[in-house]
Amino acid sequence: MRVYVPLTLPGLAEAYKTGALGEGPFFAYAVTPALREWYLSDDIEELEYAALNRAALASLRLLAVEPGVARRRVVVAVDVADGAAVADPDRGLDPLALGEVRVAGPVPLAKAAAVHVDSDDAETDVAAATDALGAADQGDDDAQFIVDGAEDHELLWFATQEIPNLVGLGD
Repeated sequence: MRVYVPLTLPGLAEAYKTGALGEGPFFAYAVTPALREWYLSDDIEELEYAALNRAALASLRLLAVEPGVARRRVVVAVDVADGAAVADPDRGLDPLALGEVRVAGPVPLAKAAAVHVDSDDAETDVAAATDALGAADQGDDDAQFIVDGAEDHELLWFATQEIPNLVGLGD
């Protein structure tokens, strides 16, 4: 099963250093029955893209509580055994928990398929979105518009071999 793990750049650096994602259990996002129902599609690529976007929003939430780190969302796509990621049926249709799964963890970083990261030019919009997140959660439409502005930036795809360069440990 493919899961999408939300991180920050320092979180990615830590995973690279330790060789593992999460200490377990940890939350990630995947194509769950609730996500399928919400998204109304049978196309697995569209559903996985929706799960990736849910993880990107979770990464934004991580950035909101980590002042001083680069304002770039990070999501690691990793394959885990089917039983290793479980959706909570009690939170299934909670809008904030769509696609959320609990991974038994830790998961070796070597199992990662790819890393998705914002480009440098997204940082201004991502920073504004982190600042507006609290108000958006309280129903402020203007703040939600700002948060949605971060989603206008597509996450870039990187091979796992590029992680050292992404976290500043490359040549």
